This record gives sequence, structure tokens and C-alpha cells, in this order.
Amino acid sequence: MGDAELTNMVRRVVDGNLYLTLGTVEPDGLPRLSPVYFTHDAYRTFYWLSAPDAQHSRNVARQPEITAVIYDSSVIPGDNPQAVYLTATAQRVPDDELTAECAVAFRTMRGGIEASTPEDLTAPAPLRLYRATATSYAVHIRGSHPTRGRGTDSRVPVTMP
Repeated sequence: MGDAELTNMVRRVVDGNLYLTLGTVEPDGLPRLSPVYFTHDAYRTFYWLSAPDAQHSRNVARQPEITAVIYDSSVIPGDNPQAVYLTATAQRVPDDELTAECAVAFRTMRGGIEASTPEDLTAPAPLRLYRATATSYAVHIRGSHPTRGRGTDSRVPVTMP
């Protein structure tokens, strides 16, 4: 499994799923995991909608470094589960950037979700647009993989072009 194959795995997993598990840090230092519907731009920037008073949104505002995992939960155990792990810097999209960012975030809507406009995402509306810019990637490799397996499942770093 070469670098191009690992890059293609990232693309396949990201494109094949509607939700990511967002990992933020609680004020007490414990992790908070939240499923969010997402879109992306060029596998580099990931977008989701959330209420600014949701705990994970407050966590992002306080500590913008996040982690995320995207995976297909419908895969039967042992049937080559594939996952992409991300580290990223996240933030609420500022109101003055919403016009440009909505055009990007909502151009690839999937799963029957309708695009939002900047007016839909400013006060007093309940939701805001968030983005995370990926800083690193890794993929899940099962322990029995013929060329990359190590006997136990592992994460292999991937450099995205």
C-alpha cells in the first residue's frame, strides 16, 4: 500500500461518509466526542453547523485544536474497517466571511440537506457555520493487512497533496 493508495483511502472515506466524530476538550481536560454532519473543501477544510451554545462549540471557542475521526460504522467487524483520523484547528466562521464560506461549504451538500445562506447563520438564527482546517491525517490499517499490517490495528500518517 503506497502513499497514493493511502491518499486515495482518505478521499474514499471522507467522500463516503456524512458524519464525523468531532473531538474537543472539556474545561476539565476530558475529551468530548460529538457526531456532526459535515462537508469539506479539497479534503483540507471541514465544515459543520452547530449551535454556538452547544458544549462542543464552546469548547472550540475556548480551545480551537480539535481531533476528528471519519469512519463507516456499517462495516461488519473483520471486513476491513477504514477510518481517517484528523487533527485540525477549528473556529466559528466570522460573520463577515459567511458569504464566501457558505458558497464553499454548501456546494457539495449530501444526504438531502439543504444549503444555508449567510442570513440563516447569523443572530438570531440558532445555528452557526464552523470550519476546521486539517493539520494532519492518518488512516486506520488493520493488523492483518498484507503489506502495512503490524499484527495489531494501527494508524499510519498520510500526507495529503
